Amino acid sequence: MADIAEHERQQEVLRLLDGAGRVSVQDLATRFGVSLVTVRKDLEALERRRLLRRVRGGAVGASGADEGAFEMRLRYRSAEKMAIARAAAEIVHDGDAIALDCSTTCYFLAQELRDRRGLVVLTNGLRTAELLSEAGATVVLPGGTLRRSSWSLVGDIGDVFVGRGRVARGFFGVRSLSPEAGLLELSPEETAAKRRLVSVCGEVHGLFDSSKVGRFALHTFAEPHQITGLITDTGTDAKDIAGWRAAGVEVRTAGPER
Repeated sequence: MADIAEHERQQEVLRLLDGAGRVSVQDLATRFGVSLVTVRKDLEALERRRLLRRVRGGAVGASGADEGAFEMRLRYRSAEKMAIARAAAEIVHDGDAIALDCSTTCYFLAQELRDRRGLVVLTNGLRTAELLSEAGATVVLPGGTLRRSSWSLVGDIGDVFVGRGRVARGFFGVRSLSPEAGLLELSPEETAAKRRLVSVCGEVHGLFDSSKVGRFALHTFAEPHQITGLITDTGTDAKDIAGWRAAGVEVRTAGPER
């Protein structure tokens, strides 16, 4: 992994922290093929963004870091996310009413939908809302509390959708997922917002890159029986895909463009 770009190093640091909870300066320097000074600068930059907390010899996760700043998550596994987004866009048609959550994968999906006409989009993602509004879609924001790290509106937004009908299909990124627990998030506020969106969707589609399989998460926002389909990248293990298909969930895979 020598000589990788600064933002890629920083995303890898966050990924390692997500799995282990702690990283060391020496280990990171060896992994990336850079100097100790360079690693310390990376950690300082991440600490300024409140994405980690530096300790002697390394860093630990920051309690308020959520899943990483939106802009940094956009860069992580972006090729896989864009491939997933292109596959998801194939099932969205002119005039559809859809729901998109605040995930970066759904933001890439929104980019793919800018040429659709007559879309009605229910979303709690502010970046997604801005993008599709500028493209001419009718965008509905459900309300909630602003979460700056993900530029989203989160929390229990109450019964704002009662009596207002349903949307054709919803698309959701995940923190993790399993055939036993469904689609999962770590933050209770994020979970509450996604549950409300799921509740008004005729179809529920989970979008995830292969790094999400097996990650730790606490809260289910879509039960297995609520899931219509999943779209993932070609790096997802065949056994994991088979497990979902055995549970009756359609799974599609998509590879990055060459």
